[in-house]
Amino acid sequence: MIPYGRQSISNEDIQAVVETLQSDFLTQGPAVPAFEQALASYCQVPYAVAVNSATSALHIACLALDVKAGDRVWTSPISFVASANCALYCGATVDFVDVEPDTGLMSVRALAEKLQQAAANNTLPKVLIPVHLAGHSCAMQQIATLCQPYGIRIIEDASHSVGGTYMQQKIGSCQFSDITVFSFHPVKIITTAEGGVALTKDVALAARMQLLRSHGITRNPDDMTEVSHGPWYYQQIELGLNYRMTDLQAALGLSQLKKLDTFVAKRLEAVARYSNLLQNLPLDLPTECPAGQSAWHLYIIQLHDENRRLAVFEALRSAGIGVNVHYIPIHTQPYYQKLGFHWGDFPQAEAFYSRIISLPLYADLTAEQQQQITLALQQAFQE
Repeated sequence: MIPYGRQSISNEDIQAVVETLQSDFLTQGPAVPAFEQALASYCQVPYAVAVNSATSALHIACLALDVKAGDRVWTSPISFVASANCALYCGATVDFVDVEPDTGLMSVRALAEKLQQAAANNTLPKVLIPVHLAGHSCAMQQIATLCQPYGIRIIEDASHSVGGTYMQQKIGSCQFSDITVFSFHPVKIITTAEGGVALTKDVALAARMQLLRSHGITRNPDDMTEVSHGPWYYQQIELGLNYRMTDLQAALGLSQLKKLDTFVAKRLEAVARYSNLLQNLPLDLPTECPAGQSAWHLYIIQLHDENRRLAVFEALRSAGIGVNVHYIPIHTQPYYQKLGFHWGDFPQAEAFYSRIISLPLYADLTAEQQQQITLALQQAFQE
């Protein structure tokens, strides 16, 4: 089976983890701050807060922005459920902004219309979470311009996008957002096995997220409510969580980060091959934001005939091609339907979902494997 995504682990990666295993620290040691510093430097942003998953990063990002009961958070319906769940964890209400039909990215026009209606109804969101689907950046400059007059804070869910750029800056620079989140799950561009990070330019937000990821505990005397009892002393000053990244994960991440640009370049080569191989088939190829360079986490095609999607999908799986679908619209999930959402609420997202299939894409995908995938697609359309 050719999977839709997979990690690329070298001997250097393995050795980095082994060295950490043989060190004095498996967790809360020097590897995590080293990984944070290296990633912040790569993204040209002052602060990076590493955690055990991108879901955790989204959660502490919402908490750091004081999302709470009574607040509203808007995100994209075309994403993994974590993009919306993070707000629910804080007691907030979630709503969605429909997407562009050709990209699945948050629609600027739909956002403008929804903001205008919300302003009239006094139902504006506190936080907006645009999702950089497949590694392609949303139109962040326009989104930020729309949000600024209302004081809406922005979290970029860039789980798919480490290594990408937008308007000549690395995604993660927080050029048009308060916080940016990356994922390091094994199928992402680089991996820490499991893991995530929240990046920000704001020192106060960074400090708050650092506190929240580790039980709300501080050892900094300046933050304490009384004089320290001694070198052993700490205080819990907030209700935090155990979202820490281990040194084992960070060691792998540091090693992987050295190859990030190489991984993205290999994905770009594979994308170029797909463009040539698939151009005459009855499907639309993916497009990226013209203002940036995608990290190409996913290669999402859209079939011209949505009624053939299931048959094509099953034919590809039967041929050993591990295709997938990214994503089922969040608002159609049973849990969200219990919250009052229905099929038909976000028609562009639902139309996008009905035609999409994610083809395999990862750094080590070979030209021969792409030929095999193309042949299987051709045969699926002929059947």
